Amino acid sequence: MKWLVAGAGGMLGHDVVEELTRRGAEVVALGRADLDISDADSTESALAGHTPDLVVNCAAYTAVDDAETDEERALLINGEGPRLLARAAARHGARLVHVSTDYVFDGEARTSPYPEDHPTAPRTAYGRTKLAGERAVLAELPGASAVVRTAWLYGTHGRNFVRTMIELESRRDTLDVVDDQRGQPTWSADLAVRIADLGPRLGRDERAHGVFHGTNSGAATWCELAREVFRLLGADPERVRPTTSEAFVRPAPRPAYSALGHDRWSEVGLEPLRDWREALREGLPLIRKEISA
Repeated sequence: MKWLVAGAGGMLGHDVVEELTRRGAEVVALGRADLDISDADSTESALAGHTPDLVVNCAAYTAVDDAETDEERALLINGEGPRLLARAAARHGARLVHVSTDYVFDGEARTSPYPEDHPTAPRTAYGRTKLAGERAVLAELPGASAVVRTAWLYGTHGRNFVRTMIELESRRDTLDVVDDQRGQPTWSADLAVRIADLGPRLGRDERAHGVFHGTNSGAATWCELAREVFRLLGADPERVRPTTSEAFVRPAPRPAYSALGHDRWSEVGLEPLRDWREALREGLPLIRKEISA
């Protein structure tokens, strides 16, 4: 089985390539310079030239705040790009796993995680463009595509919240961190494992088509996550002080609640991702090693 990973230079894309390689799969890793998913000729050339059985789309416009004033470009990459990729996949008989986001929901305070079939209602330009991409993939490649929504990703490659907290622990006496936004810190390597598990089921099991939620289990606020990072570093968690979203006003509103439910994994015989604390215990030393390299 041959895989093609779009957006392979990013944090998740890098981990997907590593996981597939570890499994002995044949992998074509394409960064933006190799594959511009928003260009029809580029997508057609990539699929025709490499003839993959499975495509994983990790390419995206992820500048959430910039999208508020640059929605046209965000839509080109997040909406039209997945459509072109799905069309090319359909022409060449490939299956597609497309990565999306919790921002497709309204992010209003809830008492239970959003199930996969909960009505979408994005409140930001970024969320609207990502929802457009989801719909395009599922429409263009029915029966041979899966959308995997994720959130609060951190990993060893690239900038992310956990890495920032590790770096700031040694530089600041105290940190003020938002405590009124709740979500699911997600180790990108864990998500890569589940994507590698799901892909081969596409086209063989009709239950593998559709939407899945790829986040670590449990939930935390940003403040709770930062305190857990400090604790694992052997630092005093109380040095992280809770504050509110009003202290860090951003152009795009952040979800107050974005925990996602994981019911659909059992339909295809897979377990949801493990608890976020367990994942962080494994991931944090690897990120520290990368920082010091």
